[in-house]
Amino acid sequence: MPKFTGFERKTLKFLKELAANNNRDWFADNKSRYESDVLEPSLDFIATMQPHLHKLSDHFDAIPKRVGGSLMRVYRDTRFSKDKTPYKTNIGIQFRHQVGKDVHAPGYYMHIEPKECFIGIGMWHPESQALAKIRARIVSKPEEWKKAINGRAFKASFELGGESLKRPPRGYSEDDPYIADLKRKDFVAVTQIDEKTITSPDFVKSVAATFRRSSPFMKFLCDAVEVPF
Repeated sequence: MPKFTGFERKTLKFLKELAANNNRDWFADNKSRYESDVLEPSLDFIATMQPHLHKLSDHFDAIPKRVGGSLMRVYRDTRFSKDKTPYKTNIGIQFRHQVGKDVHAPGYYMHIEPKECFIGIGMWHPESQALAKIRARIVSKPEEWKKAINGRAFKASFELGGESLKRPPRGYSEDDPYIADLKRKDFVAVTQIDEKTITSPDFVKSVAATFRRSSPFMKFLCDAVEVPF
Protein backbone atom coordinates (compact mmCIF):
# COMPACT_ATOMS: atom_id res chain seq x y z
CA MET A 1 0.00 0.00 0.00
CA PRO A 2 1.33 3.48 -0.84
CA LYS A 3 2.44 5.57 2.10
CA PHE A 4 1.55 9.20 1.68
CA THR A 5 3.98 11.70 3.20
CA GLY A 6 2.34 14.97 2.22
CA PHE A 7 1.68 16.81 -1.02
CA GLU A 8 4.66 18.53 -2.60
CA ARG A 9 4.86 22.21 -3.49
CA LYS A 10 4.77 21.24 -7.16
CA THR A 11 1.16 20.12 -6.68
CA LEU A 12 0.06 23.65 -5.80
CA LYS A 13 2.36 25.02 -8.51
CA PHE A 14 0.59 22.94 -11.14
CA LEU A 15 -2.85 24.03 -9.92
CA LYS A 16 -1.79 27.67 -9.98
CA GLU A 17 -0.47 27.36 -13.54
CA LEU A 18 -3.63 25.54 -14.61
CA ALA A 19 -5.72 28.44 -13.30
CA ALA A 20 -3.68 30.79 -15.49
CA ASN A 21 -3.84 28.48 -18.53
CA ASN A 22 -7.22 26.81 -18.31
CA ASN A 23 -7.47 25.48 -21.84
CA ARG A 24 -7.26 22.08 -23.52
CA ASP A 25 -4.01 22.73 -25.41
CA TRP A 26 -2.07 23.68 -22.27
CA PHE A 27 -3.51 20.75 -20.33
CA ALA A 28 -2.61 18.31 -23.13
CA ASP A 29 0.97 19.62 -23.15
CA ASN A 30 1.17 19.25 -19.35
CA LYS A 31 -0.81 16.03 -18.92
CA SER A 32 2.20 14.15 -17.59
CA ARG A 33 2.65 16.80 -14.89
CA TYR A 34 -1.00 16.44 -13.92
CA GLU A 35 -0.47 12.69 -13.57
CA SER A 36 2.69 12.94 -11.48
CA ASP A 37 2.01 16.10 -9.47
CA VAL A 38 -1.74 15.89 -8.85
CA LEU A 39 -3.34 12.57 -9.72
CA GLU A 40 -0.81 10.14 -8.26
CA PRO A 41 -0.27 11.89 -4.89
CA SER A 42 -4.04 12.35 -4.54
CA LEU A 43 -4.63 8.64 -5.01
CA ASP A 44 -1.82 7.85 -2.55
CA PHE A 45 -3.45 10.19 -0.01
CA ILE A 46 -6.81 8.46 -0.45
CA ALA A 47 -5.29 4.98 -0.10
CA THR A 48 -3.36 5.98 3.02
CA MET A 49 -6.54 7.45 4.55
CA GLN A 50 -8.44 4.15 4.30
CA PRO A 51 -7.46 2.61 7.66
CA HIS A 52 -7.74 5.98 9.45
CA LEU A 53 -11.24 6.50 8.07
CA HIS A 54 -12.36 3.02 9.07
CA LYS A 55 -11.24 3.67 12.64
CA LEU A 56 -13.87 6.41 12.70
CA SER A 57 -16.61 4.47 10.94
CA ASP A 58 -17.00 1.34 8.85
CA HIS A 59 -19.57 3.09 6.70
CA PHE A 60 -17.45 5.65 4.82
CA ASP A 61 -15.19 4.66 1.96
CA ALA A 62 -11.81 5.87 0.72
CA ILE A 63 -11.59 4.61 -2.86
CA PRO A 64 -8.28 5.30 -4.66
CA LYS A 65 -9.54 5.02 -8.25
CA ARG A 66 -8.86 7.32 -11.18
CA VAL A 67 -12.54 7.32 -12.13
CA GLY A 68 -15.54 6.62 -9.92
CA GLY A 69 -13.69 6.74 -6.61
CA SER A 70 -13.06 9.36 -3.94
CA LEU A 71 -11.16 11.71 -6.27
CA MET A 72 -13.40 14.12 -8.13
CA ARG A 73 -12.90 14.58 -11.86
CA VAL A 74 -10.64 17.39 -13.05
CA TYR A 75 -13.00 18.00 -15.98
CA ARG A 76 -15.71 20.61 -15.37
CA ASP A 77 -19.31 20.14 -16.48
CA THR A 78 -19.81 23.32 -18.50
CA ARG A 79 -23.21 22.48 -20.01
CA PHE A 80 -25.20 24.81 -17.75
CA SER A 81 -22.47 27.23 -16.72
CA LYS A 82 -21.49 30.61 -18.11
CA ASP A 83 -17.90 29.72 -17.20
CA LYS A 84 -16.73 27.49 -20.05
CA THR A 85 -13.20 26.83 -18.77
CA PRO A 86 -12.75 23.07 -19.11
CA TYR A 87 -10.82 22.17 -15.94
CA LYS A 88 -11.22 22.44 -12.19
CA THR A 89 -8.27 24.24 -10.62
CA ASN A 90 -8.50 22.42 -7.30
CA ILE A 91 -8.24 18.89 -5.98
CA GLY A 92 -11.58 17.68 -4.66
CA ILE A 93 -11.70 14.49 -2.61
CA GLN A 94 -14.82 13.09 -0.98
CA PHE A 95 -15.09 10.15 1.37
CA ARG A 96 -18.72 9.21 0.90
CA HIS A 97 -21.12 7.21 3.00
CA GLN A 98 -21.67 3.78 1.49
CA VAL A 99 -25.37 4.49 0.93
CA GLY A 100 -24.64 7.76 -0.87
CA LYS A 101 -24.40 7.83 -4.65
CA ASP A 102 -23.54 11.50 -4.89
CA VAL A 103 -22.29 14.52 -2.94
CA HIS A 104 -25.68 15.02 -1.29
CA ALA A 105 -25.18 12.14 1.19
CA PRO A 106 -23.25 12.54 4.47
CA GLY A 107 -19.56 12.74 3.74
CA TYR A 108 -16.10 14.12 4.43
CA TYR A 109 -14.60 16.48 1.86
CA MET A 110 -11.07 17.72 1.20
CA HIS A 111 -10.41 20.78 -0.97
CA ILE A 112 -6.89 21.70 -2.08
CA GLU A 113 -6.34 24.87 -4.09
CA PRO A 114 -3.69 27.61 -3.93
CA LYS A 115 -4.69 29.98 -1.09
CA GLU A 116 -7.84 27.96 -0.34
CA CYS A 117 -7.39 24.61 1.36
CA PHE A 118 -10.10 23.31 3.66
CA ILE A 119 -11.91 20.30 5.07
CA GLY A 120 -15.67 20.13 4.84
CA ILE A 121 -17.99 17.66 6.54
CA GLY A 122 -21.70 17.01 6.57
CA MET A 123 -24.45 17.18 3.93
CA TRP A 124 -24.44 19.71 1.12
CA HIS A 125 -27.86 20.38 -0.47
CA PRO A 126 -29.62 17.34 1.06
CA GLU A 127 -32.77 16.41 -0.84
CA SER A 128 -36.07 17.52 0.66
CA GLN A 129 -36.92 14.33 2.54
CA ALA A 130 -33.49 14.17 4.19
CA LEU A 131 -33.66 17.88 5.02
CA ALA A 132 -37.05 17.38 6.68
CA LYS A 133 -35.65 14.52 8.77
CA ILE A 134 -32.69 16.60 9.96
CA ARG A 135 -34.96 19.47 10.98
CA ALA A 136 -37.33 17.10 12.77
CA ARG A 137 -34.46 15.59 14.74
CA ILE A 138 -33.16 19.01 15.79
CA VAL A 139 -36.59 19.71 17.27
CA SER A 140 -37.02 16.27 18.86
CA LYS A 141 -33.41 15.93 20.08
CA PRO A 142 -32.34 19.52 20.85
CA GLU A 143 -29.80 18.54 23.52
CA GLU A 144 -28.17 16.08 21.15
CA TRP A 145 -27.97 18.75 18.44
CA LYS A 146 -26.56 21.28 20.90
CA LYS A 147 -23.84 18.84 21.97
CA ALA A 148 -23.02 18.08 18.32
CA ILE A 149 -22.42 21.71 17.35
CA ASN A 150 -21.21 23.16 20.65
CA GLY A 151 -18.76 20.49 21.72
CA ARG A 152 -15.36 21.97 22.54
CA ALA A 153 -13.44 19.89 19.97
CA PHE A 154 -15.94 20.61 17.20
CA LYS A 155 -16.17 24.35 17.85
CA ALA A 156 -12.39 24.65 18.05
CA SER A 157 -12.07 23.31 14.50
CA PHE A 158 -15.25 23.85 12.54
CA GLU A 159 -17.58 26.63 11.49
CA LEU A 160 -21.08 25.87 10.23
CA GLY A 161 -21.72 27.18 6.73
CA GLY A 162 -23.81 26.78 3.60
CA GLU A 163 -27.05 28.40 2.48
CA SER A 164 -30.10 29.23 4.59
CA LEU A 165 -33.70 30.18 3.98
CA LYS A 166 -34.74 33.77 4.63
CA ARG A 167 -38.00 32.67 6.24
CA PRO A 168 -38.76 29.71 8.52
CA PRO A 169 -39.46 26.45 6.69
CA ARG A 170 -43.10 25.38 6.55
CA GLY A 171 -44.32 24.14 9.92
CA TYR A 172 -41.74 26.02 11.98
CA SER A 173 -41.97 29.30 13.85
CA GLU A 174 -39.58 32.23 13.88
CA ASP A 175 -39.72 31.94 17.68
CA ASP A 176 -38.18 28.45 17.73
CA PRO A 177 -34.92 28.57 19.76
CA TYR A 178 -33.13 26.69 16.94
CA ILE A 179 -34.69 28.61 14.05
CA ALA A 180 -31.29 29.66 12.65
CA ASP A 181 -30.39 25.99 12.27
CA LEU A 182 -33.85 24.98 11.07
CA LYS A 183 -33.51 27.52 8.23
CA ARG A 184 -30.37 25.82 6.95
CA LYS A 185 -30.50 24.33 3.47
CA ASP A 186 -27.04 22.83 3.96
CA PHE A 187 -25.73 21.04 7.02
CA VAL A 188 -22.02 21.45 6.47
CA ALA A 189 -19.11 22.58 8.59
CA VAL A 190 -15.72 23.76 7.37
CA THR A 191 -12.22 24.15 8.77
CA GLN A 192 -9.49 26.02 6.91
CA ILE A 193 -6.07 24.45 6.35
CA ASP A 194 -2.78 26.24 5.95
CA GLU A 195 -0.96 25.39 2.71
CA LYS A 196 2.07 24.31 4.74
CA THR A 197 -0.05 21.67 6.46
CA ILE A 198 -0.79 19.76 3.27
CA THR A 199 2.96 19.27 2.66
CA SER A 200 3.57 17.87 6.15
CA PRO A 201 4.50 14.17 6.53
CA ASP A 202 1.80 14.07 9.24
CA PHE A 203 -0.93 15.41 6.97
CA VAL A 204 -2.92 12.16 6.95
CA LYS A 205 -2.88 11.96 10.76
CA SER A 206 -3.90 15.62 10.94
CA VAL A 207 -6.86 15.07 8.61
CA ALA A 208 -7.93 11.95 10.52
CA ALA A 209 -7.82 13.87 13.80
CA THR A 210 -9.93 16.66 12.29
CA PHE A 211 -12.47 14.14 11.01
CA ARG A 212 -12.60 12.58 14.48
CA ARG A 213 -13.49 15.94 16.05
CA SER A 214 -16.54 16.08 13.78
CA SER A 215 -17.92 12.68 14.85
CA PRO A 216 -20.82 13.92 17.04
CA PHE A 217 -22.01 16.17 14.19
CA MET A 218 -21.68 13.41 11.58
CA LYS A 219 -23.43 10.90 13.83
CA PHE A 220 -26.31 13.31 14.36
CA LEU A 221 -26.80 13.66 10.60
CA CYS A 222 -26.52 9.94 9.97
CA ASP A 223 -29.04 9.20 12.73
CA ALA A 224 -31.36 11.85 11.32
CA VAL A 225 -31.40 10.40 7.82
CA GLU A 226 -31.45 6.85 9.20
CA VAL A 227 -28.12 5.52 7.95
CA PRO A 228 -25.48 3.87 10.15
CA PHE A 229 -22.50 5.84 11.43
